[in-house]
Amino acid sequence: MIFIKKKQFNRCDPFTIQENGIKSGKLNRGPEAWGAMEPQQASSGRKEIIGKSFNINKVFKINLVLLLFFIFILGRAGWLQIAKGAYYHDLAEGNRIRVERMEAKRGVIYDRSGRPLVRNSANFLLYFIPADLPKDKQEQRKIIQQVSEYSGKVTAEEITDLLAEIEPGSLESYQPLFITDNIDYDNALALYLAADTMPGVILTNKTKREYNLYSLSLSHILGYTGKINEAELKKFGQDYLPIDYIGKTGIENFWENEMKGLNGKKQIEVDALGKEKKVINQEDGEDGHNLVLALDIEVQKKLEEAVISELGKLHLNKACAIALDPNNGEILAMVSLPSFNNNDFVRGLTQAEYENIALHPDKPLFNRCISGEYPSGSVIKPVVAAAALEEGIINENTSFLSTGGLRIDQWFFPDWKAGGHGITNVRSAIANSVNTFFYYVGGGYQDFTGLGLDRMVRYEKLFGLDAQTGVDLLGEADGFLPSKEWKETVKGERWYIGDTYHVAIGQGDLLVTPLQVADYTAVFANGGALYRPHFIKQVLNYQDQPIGDVENKPIREDMVSQKNIEIVRQGMRQTVTQGSAQSLQNVPVAVAGKTGTAQWSTTKNNHAWFTGFAPYDKPQIVITILIEQGGEGSSVAVPVAQEFLNWYFSRK
Repeated sequence: MIFIKKKQFNRCDPFTIQENGIKSGKLNRGPEAWGAMEPQQASSGRKEIIGKSFNINKVFKINLVLLLFFIFILGRAGWLQIAKGAYYHDLAEGNRIRVERMEAKRGVIYDRSGRPLVRNSANFLLYFIPADLPKDKQEQRKIIQQVSEYSGKVTAEEITDLLAEIEPGSLESYQPLFITDNIDYDNALALYLAADTMPGVILTNKTKREYNLYSLSLSHILGYTGKINEAELKKFGQDYLPIDYIGKTGIENFWENEMKGLNGKKQIEVDALGKEKKVINQEDGEDGHNLVLALDIEVQKKLEEAVISELGKLHLNKACAIALDPNNGEILAMVSLPSFNNNDFVRGLTQAEYENIALHPDKPLFNRCISGEYPSGSVIKPVVAAAALEEGIINENTSFLSTGGLRIDQWFFPDWKAGGHGITNVRSAIANSVNTFFYYVGGGYQDFTGLGLDRMVRYEKLFGLDAQTGVDLLGEADGFLPSKEWKETVKGERWYIGDTYHVAIGQGDLLVTPLQVADYTAVFANGGALYRPHFIKQVLNYQDQPIGDVENKPIREDMVSQKNIEIVRQGMRQTVTQGSAQSLQNVPVAVAGKTGTAQWSTTKNNHAWFTGFAPYDKPQIVITILIEQGGEGSSVAVPVAQEFLNWYFSRK
């Protein structure tokens, strides 16, 4: 509050306000008012001064407010510069300098003779950098509409929905946002020219895979690549961008790390449109490794042809077959039917096309060789025989009388041949697939003590059952060996002697994969070593120079003595010379094997099996065949083996 107080001024006062100098609220600043300043005596006798009153108690409150404001400013500055400093630094630098990845070329795949099974071809891919798009919504909509028209593959609404998921100003907005790919050449050219004036729109030339399908069943082996999804992006982190492709199935998936290579990077300066203007620094990457498979494409083609021929005669379409080298586990061929064309997945399927494949009742995407679990039928008998010999339950001369089956109380366990096979030893039991013999050695009968379930299962595990073989493909099944505890827990039933009999002949709840059967067949072929079946034979660098071979060491050896292995081998040879696979005597070399007929349904035909090896003295190849619902293995699966082995050894 300002007030005026009268006061007597002296000459030495620097500033005076005279009463007569104020007229109508204004100072008279004329010379007469500022002349000789003589003291004037006010009529009241009091001097006039100008003063101000102030409440000192308010100082503390003001200082407190200022202090709090200062602390807030300081805290905010610290948060922005320290806690979020790197974030805003990246945002700022992103407006001028960016690090761009230089994508490595994906490695290719060859068969064992060097024939390429896949190649890289051009793929025009369109993506946005959302942070570079115009902030003006109308301009942004104009660009989106142009991109939609030029690409011919994606609508403006779809692009808008994709952009709506990106938070403006976030680090994610500086990452590539995939729009579409596999753009045809004419549209790509138009887009390339237009994109130069459209901020945030980038057309790039990535590579896509083209598979040389010498046989359609190669699709299950090679697999395919596809655009990375959100789950994969989170799993693999900084190694991939949202516009990348990744192996989805098969070899492409299992050997992803070797084939994808090491990406390079370059530091670039961009203009206001986000377009590259200058390269500041560059670090080269390394192209992916090439793979040489043990697979022989000619063997693959012939095996597929033989299986398809038999399926055509039977009016069936589900089967699988495997050929491998028993001396090292290298897979020479793997056929699973029906199959699919992996090139369709690379180009991109519509929802209707995908559902037509994925929901097909015959499951063409399903690799029956490694993922299918089936009752083994009689192809398990060589393993049971080897276990009984090794445990001393029988010897090579032990014989039983087969009269058509065994009866226990009201239950009858039949042989496949009415009236039985007469006096049977282990070799003839394998050759003629005599159930009665294996009832005895598996579960025992009367005063004869068999292996029992636990010992039988223990040996079956030694031969690789009830576990993955370790093949270099994802999706392999374990198979299944039942136990007393499992049946009591899952089925709520006790274990009966009949259950043991069923396991001894490969029926009941026992399940195997065709690859497991091929793998343990190789044990009898090579004399006692269990190998890990595998496709990869050699790894090359991008210049096709060898950098590593796959080790071919056995997983397990000497589970059974050489003598007992040889007895089982002789039984498998007799399968061809006098047993259930006599048509294989027409093959140019000596063949050994085992047929099987697996019951799995009370209303549908049995599965037909054959597994064997050749030549008998110095085995070069194991072949295992399964025809789903084919019936008798001797009449359905053996002809496939005969056609294939005739071709294989005639060629050599």
